[in-house]
Amino acid sequence: MTILITGASGNIGRQVVQQLVERGAAVRALVRDPSKASFPAGVEVVQGDLLDVQALRRALAGVSTLFLLNGVVPDEFTQALVTLNLAREAGMERVVYLSVIHSDKYLNVPHFAGKFGVERMLEQMGFGATILRPAYFMQNDLTIKDAVLGHGVYPMPIGAKGLAMIDTRDIAEIAAVELLERDTSQQLPLKRINLVGPDTLTGADVSGIWSAVSGRAVAYGGDDTAGFEKNLLNFMPGWMAYDMRLMSERFLSDGMVPQAGDVERLATLLGRPLRSYREFASEAFASA
Repeated sequence: MTILITGASGNIGRQVVQQLVERGAAVRALVRDPSKASFPAGVEVVQGDLLDVQALRRALAGVSTLFLLNGVVPDEFTQALVTLNLAREAGMERVVYLSVIHSDKYLNVPHFAGKFGVERMLEQMGFGATILRPAYFMQNDLTIKDAVLGHGVYPMPIGAKGLAMIDTRDIAEIAAVELLERDTSQQLPLKRINLVGPDTLTGADVSGIWSAVSGRAVAYGGDDTAGFEKNLLNFMPGWMAYDMRLMSERFLSDGMVPQAGDVERLATLLGRPLRSYREFASEAFASA
């Protein structure tokens, strides 16, 4: 039985591949450029992307379970719908989909609304699916490490409601566990799992953690979402910068707060405590 990983060349996708290989699974990875892919021995690599119908058909042939991960791009929703239709055409029933927490609430945020549409498709087409809904990735903050450590400012406008930030290594391990459960079991009902970290942190909390870890004062940069969008325009297209601004505005108004029992459920699934933001920040500071 073979598990197909889409988005395999990205940060989480590569980690999911590694986790599955370590557990003895047969893995096939879909990548745009095999020459740039580096996977453990035994991983089968198929060239293509989620809009290449013929490549997808080749990738899906003989696959038992699909891990669907697609990036924040203008045609993200179309990519997912094409992939799931082709998966059904190939007779596949088992899917693990990486969505996002509160996809059903942040409906004005384009990439959240798209992921919620995919969740609805999984339900309506009757897939046996696990829908993983991660909160904010701790590793996102590696992009602003220089501002934190060099200028003493935590610039992400995450607000005072709190985000239950999660380490991407925990996401990958949970995804692998769920993929293997789907792959080795009879048809299981659809389920959703919120992927959260052990702490729900505000902007003040996070800046305080960086202060403690670095030994210097780090201030929270505040809730300026317009300024956030403007800064993002330096390294991403306008539509994406605006999407991120809309997301940050929902951070301020709603936060990313886990439901009762989420943290305990994940710790039980992993058989260990979830990684904390303090651990992440300590590692990032040590490697600076």
